[in-house]
Amino acid sequence: MISIIIRTKNEERWITSCLQAVFDQKYKDFEVIIVDNNSTDKTVEKAQLFNVIVVRVDKYLPGKAINIGINASKGDYIVCLSAHCIPVNDMWLSNLIGNFTDDDIAAVYGRQEAMSFTPDSDKRDLLITFGLDKKVQIKDSFFHNANSMIRRDVWEKIPFDDHVTNIEDRVWAKKVLDHGFKIIYEPEASVYHYHGIHQNGDKTRCRSIVKILESLEPIKNNVLDNKKLNIIALIPMKGEVKYLGKKPLIEYTIKRALQSKYITQAFVLTDNPKLAEISKAAGAKIPFIRDKKYSAPNIDLETVLQYSINELEKLKILPDIVTILEPTFPFRPPELIDNLIEQLISQGLDSALPGRPEYGSCWIQKDNRLTRVDEGDIPRTMKTAIHIGLKGLGCITYPRYLREKRSLGENVGILEILDQYCSIEVRDEKSLEFASKLIDGWWKDSNQ
Repeated sequence: MISIIIRTKNEERWITSCLQAVFDQKYKDFEVIIVDNNSTDKTVEKAQLFNVIVVRVDKYLPGKAINIGINASKGDYIVCLSAHCIPVNDMWLSNLIGNFTDDDIAAVYGRQEAMSFTPDSDKRDLLITFGLDKKVQIKDSFFHNANSMIRRDVWEKIPFDDHVTNIEDRVWAKKVLDHGFKIIYEPEASVYHYHGIHQNGDKTRCRSIVKILESLEPIKNNVLDNKKLNIIALIPMKGEVKYLGKKPLIEYTIKRALQSKYITQAFVLTDNPKLAEISKAAGAKIPFIRDKKYSAPNIDLETVLQYSINELEKLKILPDIVTILEPTFPFRPPELIDNLIEQLISQGLDSALPGRPEYGSCWIQKDNRLTRVDEGDIPRTMKTAIHIGLKGLGCITYPRYLREKRSLGENVGILEILDQYCSIEVRDEKSLEFASKLIDGWWKDSNQ
């Protein structure tokens, strides 16, 4: 039996993908021990959706945390896996354990591959450090617990140091080699790892090295499986039922959400029971009726979303990614939502939203003065577009930002939208009348 020890602290962004890959392994005789250091996000709740044992640790030291996890385990072999590491394929565990053919082999560590959006300095370090040739180490004490397996009987003789603050893996490896054991590097037991193992501030030199290395071995894209993540849509709407054409306005947004190949459920956040019934009939979920105090004129959308994500998580609805769709934007292309989700995941963004490019003169008012923010009166073909964000049309983000009462993280991506219909927003009688003349023909054409 194998015991897999995963140390965590606020790893909700990665933990679903990590555990999904672990439980997809062909080698099935294993248990998973989560050693959590007081996570304040939903790491533990998401981990508990899988068959795991959770152990808590207050004062974190790397070697001590592993020892605590091993003491709670019962496997003959121990795997250490970082929570932000994702096994490359379903043979990862088999390829690790297959190396324990002799009694003098104490440990095996596997390859770590960069993700396409890993920072350049980390890509360089991972590509340089983790090669394609298998190695047997007799003197070299390099060993890495982001992706490793050790024998329990060796650990019982030589546990990890409880007191070191860093590189507990190399400290342990040095002791093991000094006792006459061997360590194997197995490149076929590979994981994707967002972080690197070194730090370097020379970005220009780093970029040059990465270009050469990537030309020899291209980085894989889309290593996170969009279809295995819990991606939900949140559709906030308050007040009376509005109609556009012959349908309730909200139906257009619910239909687009449910057309997505990635969204698992669409939740309408409303204070109106009648609107809730209409939304249910259209296929949306209504987990609660929104408290009227969150519909007051002075309440902003971020406050509503913060309240809503907290209510959903109380109900054990734990999304990995959230799609925010405002029903006042009925001219939403059918492929938009999935394109945004794919952009967020493939580029490693915190948030993604559509943007309409603007090449004309753009001004911002500061201290009673207008300041121009575009590049001036130069030919359009030479200008860099300023993008007008259309967040209500579709905003893809992570639940942690909603809990912090914001919808966007720091690393934001813009999906350029050229269809002028998309920016039409229905908020008053005039815009409703205008949209009514267009909606039937536009929807018919967009769905062909």
